Amino acid sequence: MTDQIAYMDDAAATAVGRDYKRRLLQLLDVRAGHSVVDLGCGPGTDLGALVTASGADGNVIGVDRDLGMLAEAGRRHPGVRLQEGNLTALPLADGSVDRARVDRVLQHVDSPDQAVNEAARILKTGGLLAAAEPDWDTLAVADEDLETSRGFARYSAGRVRNPALGRDLVRLCTTAGLTVRSVEAIAVLFRDFGTADRILGLTRNSERAIADGELSPTYGKAWLRRLEAGPVVAGFTLYLVVAAKPARGGET
Repeated sequence: MTDQIAYMDDAAATAVGRDYKRRLLQLLDVRAGHSVVDLGCGPGTDLGALVTASGADGNVIGVDRDLGMLAEAGRRHPGVRLQEGNLTALPLADGSVDRARVDRVLQHVDSPDQAVNEAARILKTGGLLAAAEPDWDTLAVADEDLETSRGFARYSAGRVRNPALGRDLVRLCTTAGLTVRSVEAIAVLFRDFGTADRILGLTRNSERAIADGELSPTYGKAWLRRLEAGPVVAGFTLYLVVAAKPARGGET
């Protein structure tokens, strides 16, 4: 649990992490007095920004199925309402929130379509859902050994339940009856080995791929040594999608 929280905090603290989260909050358009839910809030990384945006009259809710994450979120944000719950069966009433956000969580759930349906259910008419999800099929690591880089990318994407979720957000929102307002694709790029290694798992995933027979030990280890020596160019595409809940019989 400690390692998972540290990873989430580390990712949020990177320059690109701060930038896309700032942009997602801007697109969500939280206003004073709004009721806002962070779906899969984890250790509460983003709850403070929602509290600030919604003001003293706002109502911020964090939902997560992991009690350890909720405990940490409660420690960090004692005034926020926290609820245990699964994204595919949210413990919130129909039409009860003005804004909902989900950040790099749908890639891990069993039924992302049901999770988006649930988000649509709890939104008020005119309410907004803002989602940020990666497309791990776009992961690329620059190296002279293109085949090993491709093998690493395939292996890494295969470790995620829904690796191409980012590109699928528009379809999921539309199917759930929401009106897509904006779609942005952000290039997440890392230029130093330390950050790329922590966020993309260059060392751990290449070692796993070698152990699983997906990468050659000789080429895989040489690939990693070159990356350690630099230069590093590695990244993937992150999608930001905002969708609104229309009034019955028409769009907002």
